[in-house]
Amino acid sequence: MRNAALLCFLLLMAGVASAGGTAGQDSGPDPSETPFTLHEATSPSVDGEAWTLSVTLDSEAVDNGTSLTLTTQICTNDGVCDPPVEQTATVSDDGSVHTISVTPPEDHTYVNWRAKVTYADGEEEFHPFGDWYTTWSTCYYDDGAWGGESSTADGCVEEEESPGPGFALSMVAITVAAAAVSRRSRDA
Repeated sequence: MRNAALLCFLLLMAGVASAGGTAGQDSGPDPSETPFTLHEATSPSVDGEAWTLSVTLDSEAVDNGTSLTLTTQICTNDGVCDPPVEQTATVSDDGSVHTISVTPPEDHTYVNWRAKVTYADGEEEFHPFGDWYTTWSTCYYDDGAWGGESSTADGCVEEEESPGPGFALSMVAITVAAAAVSRRSRDA
């Protein structure tokens, strides 16, 4: 019995950080199986840019005092997932739309999320149960291959950094100095 409980625990933990489904294909709730009618998420998620999720409770859930708690988890391309974080949502005036935002770090694979629904009678329900909904990033590593719109066969495309205003000022100073030297050479 103890071994069976340990095996169940290990299987549950293995599923905690899994993206489930197919690499690169976002997963989300089926409104016919949840008390929310709609969800919208930034897709794909982008390193260092806000990822936003809005979940809309159906009118019956809002009317009977149902509450919603959203939790996120971010996983990186080196196979490490951050611990789940319960998010503080901004809730619309009518109580139906719950919105959260997180900023994924560099080199993230995907953003996982799930919802805990608490009914007026105190009963709780998780969506999805024992798993996560997932939004994949613009560059992810999965099962030995890179994928996403910002990937190559060798990894993620490095974004080019602008040289910035200091670069332009340096170029002007070099040009002025070169002109002065050139003029002195001609005058001499």
